[in-house]
Amino acid sequence: MENETLESLGEFGLIDRIKNNTTLYHNETILGIGDDAAVIDNGDSFTLVSTDLLLEGVHFDLTYTPLKHLGYKAVAVNVSDIAAMNGVPLQITVSIAISNRFGLSDIDEIYEGINAACEAYNIDLVGGDTSSSRSGLIISVSAIGKVQKDKIAYRSGAKANDIVCVTGDLGAAYMGLQVLEREKQEFSANPNMQPKIEDKSYLVGRQLRPEGRTDIVHDLNEIGVVPTSMIDISDGLASEILHLSKHSQKGFTVFFENIPIENSTLETSSEFSLNPIASIISGGEDYELLMTIRQEDFEKIKKIAEITPIGFVTDEIENWLVLNSGEKTKIVAQGWK
Repeated sequence: MENETLESLGEFGLIDRIKNNTTLYHNETILGIGDDAAVIDNGDSFTLVSTDLLLEGVHFDLTYTPLKHLGYKAVAVNVSDIAAMNGVPLQITVSIAISNRFGLSDIDEIYEGINAACEAYNIDLVGGDTSSSRSGLIISVSAIGKVQKDKIAYRSGAKANDIVCVTGDLGAAYMGLQVLEREKQEFSANPNMQPKIEDKSYLVGRQLRPEGRTDIVHDLNEIGVVPTSMIDISDGLASEILHLSKHSQKGFTVFFENIPIENSTLETSSEFSLNPIASIISGGEDYELLMTIRQEDFEKIKKIAEITPIGFVTDEIENWLVLNSGEKTKIVAQGWK
């Protein structure tokens, strides 16, 4: 379209546009652009490669983001992409661009967080790049992982009658962001104010220091289950459901009452006069996993307490959220763009 703009195209439209203009030249490249990680044939196994970019003022606000947490999060969000392919992360590279307002101790703090994440996920920091920046802090992390060829999970494998599941709980990171933004506004009005976040520590922690669910990959391996499709929940549940639907050419029906939600998430949503359905469905950055599993694996899945069934897959390519009242509403993505 001649009048198409970046704004009208959106992030995912832009990715598709880039993908459609990209040529792959090597047989070893099993999958390029279009999933949580690229897939490269490494002989006995597949190598997985993922990259994420975090920009100050776009992805984080240093008014309330500790640099150590930021370093940790930069690694965790990449680890999450490897886990979303049912893989195990092994190495990372880190590139960082910094402006002259940052001192050496600030850089040390960022790498303290990065090294803490490397220890937590048992991964090696093996390289990267450093540069000056005229526009604040920029961190780019690439993660390298691996997965056995018969255990890889793409976005495209969902089948009719599969069970839709999520890990952990949803909506907490988005509500944590609301709490932090409120505190920022109150601090701007009165710099002497004391933060009121003691009872919001779980929500704030989910926003500032999320975890990639590599534990779930190990749990699935132990019970012998390979998801038919999988994606991490970075842009909100609704957006990720639409990704799996598009790639698998299937429909998803999800029941709101089945979605795992912490009480503090619901209470804070009410406190902020926010629609809890919109907050949980469209709020991003939980970095949990959305997956589909075969009916015959349902009994096995029950052994993993952190996995909750929330719906089912249909041949009809329509995506529905069933509300507690029984009313059905079409799933639309209103998360990150």
